[in-house]
Order: sequence, then C-alpha cells, then structure tokens
Amino acid sequence: MKKIILTGGGTAGHVTPNLALIPSLREAGYDIRYIGSYQGMERKLIENAGIPYDGISSGKLRRYFDIKNFSDPFRVIKGYGEALRLIRRYKPDVVFSKGGFVAVPVVLAARHYKIPTIIHESDMTPGLANKICIPSASKVCCNFPETLKYLPEDKAILTGSPIRKELLQGDRLSGLSYTHLSADKPVLLIIGGSLGSVTVNQAVRSILPRLLANYQVIHICGKGNLDESLIGTAGYVQYEYVDAPLRHLFAAADIVISRAGANSICELLALRKPNLLIPLSASASRGDQILNANSFAKQGFSKVLEEESITNENLFQAIDGLYQNRAAYIQAMEQSCLNNAVETVMSLIESCVKSS
Repeated sequence: MKKIILTGGGTAGHVTPNLALIPSLREAGYDIRYIGSYQGMERKLIENAGIPYDGISSGKLRRYFDIKNFSDPFRVIKGYGEALRLIRRYKPDVVFSKGGFVAVPVVLAARHYKIPTIIHESDMTPGLANKICIPSASKVCCNFPETLKYLPEDKAILTGSPIRKELLQGDRLSGLSYTHLSADKPVLLIIGGSLGSVTVNQAVRSILPRLLANYQVIHICGKGNLDESLIGTAGYVQYEYVDAPLRHLFAAADIVISRAGANSICELLALRKPNLLIPLSASASRGDQILNANSFAKQGFSKVLEEESITNENLFQAIDGLYQNRAAYIQAMEQSCLNNAVETVMSLIESCVKSS
C-alpha cells in the first residue's frame, strides 16, 4: 500500500487543504497519517476525519525579540527527533506539508530519509516556516502567479488551494430554508473568518437599513459578536459560526464580503462567488491579505476595499457595484486555471511516489 504523511498546523488554513485531499488520497489507496503539534487545533480536525494522528513538539521561529526565542529552538530540535522516529516507523512514500512551524521538523526529517516532499504555500510570499522547508522540497505548490518569482523555478507549480469537495455541493434552497430567507431578493453573505472582524461587522451594520432595501443579509460575525438589538430584523440573520450548513449558505449567496485569507478566497474562486474583499490591514499582519486581495482583483475575480478607507458610502457603492457587475466576475473566475487544485496536487503526489 502507498503511504503518505500529511503535516501542517497552527491555523485552520494550514489544515483544511489537507482535509480536502483526504477523500482523493483514500480513493487512490493511500495509507494516510498526520503529524501535527501535541494539542494544536489541527488535532481535533484530523481525528474527526478518522486519520491517525501523531503529535510532536513544536516551537515558533520568530524574527522579532521574544523571551520564548530562548526556549523554542529546543522544542524544534525535540520535534525533529520525534519526526525522525515517526518517519522511520511509518516509512512513507511521500510527505505533503501545508506549512506552519510544526511542519518544519517533519520536512527536515523527510529529507534526512530521502523521502520526497511536496509543500504548499498559500500566501503571495512564503512565510518563514516554508522558507526553511523549500530547500528540502521536491515541489512547491502555490496559489498566485506572483508567487512563482519567489520560488525555485524547477520546483514551483501554480496549483491553487485544494478545496473540500463538500463545500462545492451546497444547495441554494437548503440555504434559504436554514436562514428563513426568501428567493425574492438577492442574498449578501458576510464572512469574516472564525473570529470575525469587528471592523467589517461595524461597517456592515452601520449601513444595514440601506442594504436591506435591496438585499437580504447573512452575517457570520464571529464568536461573541452577535448584536442582540438586531435579532428579529426582517431580511437579516446573524451567526457566530456556521459549520456543516456553510456550503448551503454559500449556495444561497449571490455576492460575498470576506477577509482575504488565501484559503478563503480560493474557496470563493472555486464557488464562482462574486466577492468584495476587505483584507486585514498591514498594521495588524505582515500584509499578506492585501497582496492576496490585489492579485485576485488584478485577475478580475474580486473587488477590493481596504479597511482603513471604509466609509458608509463607499462600502454601499462597492457592494452595489459588485452585484450589478456580478456576471463579469463570474466569467473571469470560470476562465481561471486554478480550479482543479485537488487533481493537480494528487498528480504531483503520484509522480513523487513513482519516482521514489
């Protein structure tokens, strides 16, 4: 039986593409195992998918001063030793890494045993963990054409991000039924990530009466961000978090407002949903969401509004303009070459197995 080890963790973005690959890996007859951190959020997600999970020690490698900089290198060294033992025990044919600092010891251990490794970089520019891993990789997958210039030419492959198949199987009527909305007015879906976005939430609610004249609104606002004063407002529904029914809410939506995390926007591309991206500001991140959003805007997939410049008027105009021109955005997304990421990554995995 062919054997593969998946790795990656720290955020959902480092796990969901791995989850998206699992059904195809099973169909292809792979024995699948996962290596993550001891108690990272990836553990529950992977175990819920029925995949054997091993935890290793993990430390963050920082480019700024932190007292943990003195202890974390020892955690990484310990994790490397643990990864060596696991890879020696399981003898995988290939390793697939979605990144995050827990993946570094695994990729380095795979190189030690000459196991081919494929890594995936979600953002426009490689993060520190993947920069460390790239020299050990056989191939490096990425989401954006602009990323190719940051990667070794002989390793770089433009694949897009693997998307969970079930997300593509939503039903519009089921979404409308779940939200108790009607089919008579267009639906705007706002989704700000698992924690929500205070900025986006406030901006949308400030123009809600004006929006509801033309649209129905599904607002996934994040944990602790419900506005009790708006409960019962006709045409407006809000949720802290939506899991399994999310695919139906996407199917019900005509347009979407979203942050610009790489996996999130790749899901919007796969779903052909015209979208307004409000990227996390550079002051609150390393600026990767801004780069992601601008790339999608350049390709005609998205409209972009930076949060520092949001006003009631330009937000409403951006939403209305997006809806009026939605056909052009859908057409651009339909012509994208990034719509078959699972198949592309699977072919790379199979190629590495045959050559190993």
